[in-house]
Amino acid sequence: MSGARSWSEGMSSDNVKGLVLALSSSFFIGGSFIVKKKGLKKAGASGIRAGVGGYSYLLEPLWWAGMITMVVGEIANFAAYAFAPAILVTPLGALSIIISAALAHIILREKLHTFGILGCVLCVVGSTTIVLHAPPERQIESVTEVWDLATEPGFLFYTALVLTAVFILIFHFVPQYGQTHIMVYIGVCSLVGSISVMSVKALGIALKLTFSGMNQLIYPQTWAFTLVVVTCVLTQMNYLNKALDTFNTAVVSPIYYVMFTSLTILASVIMFKDWDRQNPTQIITEMCGFVTILSGTFLLHKTKDMVDGPSLTTSLSLRSIKHEEDDGFGEGIPLKRQDSLRMP
Repeated sequence: MSGARSWSEGMSSDNVKGLVLALSSSFFIGGSFIVKKKGLKKAGASGIRAGVGGYSYLLEPLWWAGMITMVVGEIANFAAYAFAPAILVTPLGALSIIISAALAHIILREKLHTFGILGCVLCVVGSTTIVLHAPPERQIESVTEVWDLATEPGFLFYTALVLTAVFILIFHFVPQYGQTHIMVYIGVCSLVGSISVMSVKALGIALKLTFSGMNQLIYPQTWAFTLVVVTCVLTQMNYLNKALDTFNTAVVSPIYYVMFTSLTILASVIMFKDWDRQNPTQIITEMCGFVTILSGTFLLHKTKDMVDGPSLTTSLSLRSIKHEEDDGFGEGIPLKRQDSLRMP
């Protein structure tokens, strides 16, 4: 009781605002995965699928409805980063996993094994552990302070590694393995996402200071961060669409969450030096939270081809036939879309 009481009393008003905004964001983003997936399926039925390089979904109103829902969620998420540290805001994205998995089960008929549900629960438990031991927000008075942090050798080295990995994935692995290995598309989204969050936080701080009377729009650093945000978000959107169109939503969401969260917190630790404001016990507890999240994702991934019932083979066959008759896409295998596995 004393630990919970000290935690709640220790939360600043800014951290509470960030917490509420992050929770709202998860609800919107979790629902947007499903609406966008329905739009991608509808567009793919009459045009070239996004998973094989098509952009017919841009003419589909349902996809745009999902995109608008996601934008609302991202705006809330954007605002949350202006008030609270990334190590507090980012893990709360676990809630979107539960929402998207539940809606995928109900609306998209994408079955999730019982152990997969347990994996989602473990992700939430791990995230909660991290949130309860999150460091206080760093006090910043100008966007130039954030720029100084971003141009320190440690973060420049991290950025160079990320850009190198992204280019290798896009130009070497995507053409060969994008349709068969889920980690390729999600890897691009997550790596780019860790850079975009740092820029989003910088831009959010600049806007917050501007609205409080200290104009930050006069600094070129503000516009530089804005350019990075736009570039990164467009890249994430493109490859996340490919992942959603090619693989099962209930598997894409948690894997993307874990990779994105891990890399974002790593970037935040390097750039904002979050762990410098914590004691060893808090850091170790946060690491335990990470292990719990990774365990949940591993459990979800290992049970992706399992279904509840006495006969796995019969159940998979019946589900594959049923889905092919219903929508022509055939999602009988939870991880990979059935039509992508057919022989030419």
